[in-house]
Amino acid sequence: MRLSRATLSRVAPAARPLAEPRATGVVHLGIGAFHRAHQAIYTERAMAATGDDRWGICGASQRSTDVADRLRPQDCLYGVRAGEEARVVGSVREVLAPGDDLAARLSAPETSVVTLTITERAYRRDPRGAIGRLVAGLRARAAADAGPLTVISCDNLPGNGATLAALVADLCEPPLLAWVAENVTFPASMVDRIVPATTQADLDDMAARLGVTDLGAVVTEPFTQWVIEDRFAGDRPAWDRAGALLVGDVRPYERMKLRLLNGSHSAIAYLSGAAHVSEAVGDPVFAGFLRRLMDDDLSPTLDGLEGFDLTRYKESLLARFANPGLRHRVAQIAVDGSQKLPQRLLDPARERLAGGHEPRWIALAVAGWMRYVTTARELTDPLADRLRGDERASAAATVNRLLAIEEIFGADLPGDRVFRALVTDCLERLDAGGLPATLRALT
Repeated sequence: MRLSRATLSRVAPAARPLAEPRATGVVHLGIGAFHRAHQAIYTERAMAATGDDRWGICGASQRSTDVADRLRPQDCLYGVRAGEEARVVGSVREVLAPGDDLAARLSAPETSVVTLTITERAYRRDPRGAIGRLVAGLRARAAADAGPLTVISCDNLPGNGATLAALVADLCEPPLLAWVAENVTFPASMVDRIVPATTQADLDDMAARLGVTDLGAVVTEPFTQWVIEDRFAGDRPAWDRAGALLVGDVRPYERMKLRLLNGSHSAIAYLSGAAHVSEAVGDPVFAGFLRRLMDDDLSPTLDGLEGFDLTRYKESLLARFANPGLRHRVAQIAVDGSQKLPQRLLDPARERLAGGHEPRWIALAVAGWMRYVTTARELTDPLADRLRGDERASAAATVNRLLAIEEIFGADLPGDRVFRALVTDCLERLDAGGLPATLRALT
């Protein structure tokens, strides 16, 4: 029997939704597993904490009908398992498929907040893409005089609020741009929760726990964090009552997460050869490499975190990575590396080089990426055709070829002799002896 409002009585009372929204105040673009395990839960908890039931979510799928097909027959209910706790989340009221009228929902007066998890590659000047659909909705909202709107990027981009605002501005005609400047804010935010892709085993486990079939279930870890720039155009859910941190400047937290968590994830994806993150971190030698990467190369680039226990945070990351219950697939992390590497590893490399330091551990991760994109049988990346190369080429030739891609390495890193030498040395070691021998030689 399928999960729905009609069958919710079969679910144990403690596992039923915390709140039942009676209006839709939030629109979310990109209603994948991460949103359902993160922002949707904060929104439900905010409604439960305040009794304010106006903040139901309308989720919009950007490229596929899969989520709509899974959630619509379930009245948009779905289960989340975090550790050993499983319960049904009820904050999503509606799911739009590609082609549905998103502009109508974005221009509705009751909509006050828009959130986005559209992945890094979707942040581009494409009138037909997610940003274009958002601008079309803003145009309809301006025409309807529907009031102010807060638009929050929840994607792993540095300065994601400013980045989104600039892309929106590029697609606005002058009258709309003036309206946006007066009525719309784009706060930055940092999100943190590991959400692996759901497997059939996860769906079977959720059905056993809930007592009904749930095709929209997601699995995550107990840890969750959301830091939001406190710059709202109008009303909002009481996310701070649900554990979100509202701050004046998100950037220190954003850098911390992008570099320590996401940077480490990229290193795991391109170096470990493991199928799951927990398997990689279960190797003491590889775990030691991650500690050196975080301590020696990444932590020195972080500031503005006075009072924050960075050592404890790094230890918590290693513990989260080692959690075998998550089954976080390395292949999932490896997707779109050309879009992720710059902010996760290359920017901190630049800062270390500028300070006269040698970012050897970052260079090793970059060398791992170079070997990965050269030899991978299947490569999911918008620059895939330019990344693939002759795996028989020398390390120096491979480094020269890939460093020349300015969209990834900029104009500065290819000319930095220290960085080039470090990456070439690491790639030569990987080619000659593999990762274990390389780590033994470097540590």
